[in-house]
Amino acid sequence: MEESILSTIGHTPLVRLTRVLPNIPFSLFAKLEGFNPGGSAKDRPALHILQEAMRTGAIKPSTVVIESSSGNLGIGLAQACRYLGLRFICVVDPKTTAQNIRILRAYGAEIDLVSKPDPVTGEFLHARINRVRTLLQTIEDSVWTNQYANLSNAEAHYRTTMDEIATELDGKVDCLFVATGTCGTLRGCAEYVRDHHLGTRIFAVDAHGSVIFGGKPAKRLIPGHGSARRPELYRADLADECLRVTDLDCVVGCRRLVQTEAILAGGSSGGVLSAVERVKDRIPRGATCVAIFHDRGERYLDTVYSDEWVAEHFGDIAHLWRGQPELEPCVMATSHISGRDNRSSSHA
Repeated sequence: MEESILSTIGHTPLVRLTRVLPNIPFSLFAKLEGFNPGGSAKDRPALHILQEAMRTGAIKPSTVVIESSSGNLGIGLAQACRYLGLRFICVVDPKTTAQNIRILRAYGAEIDLVSKPDPVTGEFLHARINRVRTLLQTIEDSVWTNQYANLSNAEAHYRTTMDEIATELDGKVDCLFVATGTCGTLRGCAEYVRDHHLGTRIFAVDAHGSVIFGGKPAKRLIPGHGSARRPELYRADLADECLRVTDLDCVVGCRRLVQTEAILAGGSSGGVLSAVERVKDRIPRGATCVAIFHDRGERYLDTVYSDEWVAEHFGDIAHLWRGQPELEPCVMATSHISGRDNRSSSHA
């Protein structure tokens, strides 16, 4: 029995993928972060950032928590703040989906909408951060959790995400594929790998049009990975290799995942899968690989999983996932012997 909804954060399933990339000579596992109660990996840093700030006295019962977020971290903070009795203001922009705003409001978050991009950069992210700074100056006893620079963001993934992966696989993780945004997950996992001498090759999966690993900013349709500014948590030595994926990669990857593995995953997960496929011929036979799927797909039903939205932005591309090989029927045997524990391993 759990003490509260917040105590259910973490210990998400690690599931073997056997169908979406058939005949690969290595084992591929997916860390399904959508099983967190708020629906994403961001639940982990949301709770840890708040707990650390409360421990140090930076957050008190009267403190107003402020964050810039278009989605998952905002929802994670909204849920945690609701349970902890803290006032929370989430600074969003017009790209934030109506569904995410409804979820935020359901948890009691106050929405502060930035309607225009930053006049210098033309980016909404910069405008949101500027708005956060303004709120901090005008609201007494307010704190910015600052997911882009807060070391507690990375620490949450060091202590939980990567530790769970390494523990389940007995330390044998040859390759890790991580979508990047704030670099919290990437940094936490990379520092764990280094400190525990795992020898894991880390692939950072970034979006085309993101500037995290260099390059010029460009328009992106699918949120959840990439950034219009390099976050303070970034370090050049975190990843062994950066793989950039397009919005189309994300759509096709997600559609193939749900068709073959019955996993309804968020947009960046499709990009991560596409990155794995891109380098699959370079992965040694017998290797153990893990792809972190950061959130679940219900929040993308009007975009990634909408045939109309996909056709509007990419044309008729259904053949890219409907061309998958026919799958053999899967027959599952269940024992009815009284008293026998039939629970299957999370590796199954």
